[in-house]
Amino acid sequence: MNIDAVITWVDGADPAHRQRLDAYLAGIGKSRPASAERTRFNDAGEIDWCVRSILRFAPWFRRIHIVADGQRPRILERLAGTPHAGRFRVVDHAEIFRGHEHALPTFNSRSIITMLWRIEDLAEHFVYFNDDMFLLREVAPEDFFRDGKVVQRGYWRPQTGHGAFARLASWIKHKRGIAETRVGNLESQQLSARLAGFEDRYYRHYHNPYPLRRSTLEAFFAEHPEMLEGNAGYRLRSSEQFKAEVVASHLELASDNAHLDNRLHVVQLKPSEQLPMRVRRKMRKADADPNAAFVCVQSLEMAPEPVQREIAAWLDRRIGADLALPGAGAQSSTGDVARGD
Repeated sequence: MNIDAVITWVDGADPAHRQRLDAYLAGIGKSRPASAERTRFNDAGEIDWCVRSILRFAPWFRRIHIVADGQRPRILERLAGTPHAGRFRVVDHAEIFRGHEHALPTFNSRSIITMLWRIEDLAEHFVYFNDDMFLLREVAPEDFFRDGKVVQRGYWRPQTGHGAFARLASWIKHKRGIAETRVGNLESQQLSARLAGFEDRYYRHYHNPYPLRRSTLEAFFAEHPEMLEGNAGYRLRSSEQFKAEVVASHLELASDNAHLDNRLHVVQLKPSEQLPMRVRRKMRKADADPNAAFVCVQSLEMAPEPVQREIAAWLDRRIGADLALPGAGAQSSTGDVARGD
């Protein structure tokens, strides 16, 4: 089985990117909403750890596609001339939005993910990484696709996002001005499940790499082209959007094409929100747990500098600061993705 990796990434420090975003906001006459805050695009070097973890712990990936907006991560310069170089391909937004160019430029990870299945020469089976997701240990193809089925990680929860109480909560948020600035992950997951036919419950997914089948998304959007057009058309994240990766996973569940398997799990680090002692405890726990296979580090650049250094040192120790890539240490920063949930 050929399996590709797909990483979404943007260099938010790039003046051209900032200019495009500022021009778009000015054009629609809006001040900067939370979905366009600089932290969603800021740079803490995550792409280096993401790439190095894939090369070290999942060398079986056929190809690694890095989806970007007219940019190229510098780690690829250090890979030039190595045996790894030919496995990487930078995919521009223009490629996956072909025929939908009116939706560009986009600053919305959900819109971008909606279009990932349109990458040219993408393998039928692929694993989607946000660039703040890293591998912590060796993983096998069977950890993502097994017996012709997609491996899902999460747990079942009741639908709560579209009842009377939810509508009241939404109205209160709107009155308080919260709806414009906070776009919930769980609400979007529930909406995505309903689109796949799950009215009473949804499979809440952990924020770790997503295994996907290209044909599942292709068939869904062929049947519902208006959903592709609508979801991809938001330049900034909206509460009206679904998550394409969650729709796909529920379609696999509906067709009995999914394995539910939580033996491997993710370590979620939010150093800008969690106390340093909690972050350290999570890292120690991950070191002691052989099934801690993934880590997601959100908004690293917003953490206190000492905490940033501790996390960077831990990631270098777990993933490898060198991996025979000159200068591929923690200071080789390149950029960050328009953050996923």
